[in-house]
Amino acid sequence: MPDDLARRLCDPDRLARWLDGEGLAAGLPLDVARITTGHSNETFLVRRGAQEWILRRPPRVPLAPTAHDMAREARLLRALATTAVPAPRLAAACLDPDVIGAPFHLTERLDGVVVRETLPAFLRGAAVGRAFMEALATLHAADWRALGLADFGKPDGFLARNVARWGKQWEANKTRDLPQIDELARRVQAALPESGPPGIVHGDYRLENTMLAPDAPEIVAVLDWEMSTLGDPLTDLGLFLVYWVHWGDDDERGPLATGGATGMPGFISLDDVVARYAAATGRDLSNLDFYIVFAFYKLAVILEGINARFLMGKTVGAGFDQMASMVTALLDAAFDVADQSDIPALRG
Repeated sequence: MPDDLARRLCDPDRLARWLDGEGLAAGLPLDVARITTGHSNETFLVRRGAQEWILRRPPRVPLAPTAHDMAREARLLRALATTAVPAPRLAAACLDPDVIGAPFHLTERLDGVVVRETLPAFLRGAAVGRAFMEALATLHAADWRALGLADFGKPDGFLARNVARWGKQWEANKTRDLPQIDELARRVQAALPESGPPGIVHGDYRLENTMLAPDAPEIVAVLDWEMSTLGDPLTDLGLFLVYWVHWGDDDERGPLATGGATGMPGFISLDDVVARYAAATGRDLSNLDFYIVFAFYKLAVILEGINARFLMGKTVGAGFDQMASMVTALLDAAFDVADQSDIPALRG
């Protein structure tokens, strides 16, 4: 995007005055560089003297009224700073939209690798899978009450509300009638399990939303907490497995972040990942198939929404014309899991 648009999203002069007021390297020259331009929050690298921060603010057009809540994300990051959960440390937060045009927060800049296409050779192997499960288990074990987060979400009825919510999202965004999604929705509703102990849910836990150490199979930080809440932690595990496991044919593999790490040499399998999580948390995973199928269902609904915006001319760029076929591919994968499940209601 043009530099003038980036400047409107994060005006350096106005940001500098705010930083001065916060005592953050006051008076020193400021450099602001845009990092991301995707569907999620806008991200900037902010340099001032020897200090560097990551600034996150909502996109120009939020995808949902409750999305991109900087106050919630900042509150959570403050709380997690007192735990062993690998998360960026919050430097400051501004809820006044008049400063740069939207609320924002600053976190420490970390040294690491964010994997989107291919994984560096030194990070390949079973240790990466174990690191992901250890980080997720640490998050789900965090004492949210002791952290002052008792009102951060509504864990009672969380799963039922989510199932209903994604059904409504489909009806609001669908571009065609798909009997597959109607049948899958029926099965998911019928197989709704009773949730175990609630915990902090990241909401989008996957390879692309983490930063790995530059020279070791370790997680430096879990990123992108904008969808976090209190709820059923197994929704995180189910979504992670949808991204982690290679469900399709080898010749259909996509980028590593979405194509499945288990197809790579040395990566641990679904069963190994699940066993690692079970051992670390002690949670009952007998209904795990439900959470995997539900994750496929959610992703299909999300991609249908992107497809709808593409058909309306609101989204341009490479790959958007493939969204419709990706929706049906996700539904096919969901039925593959559901039809072989030990859960009778999932089998239909």
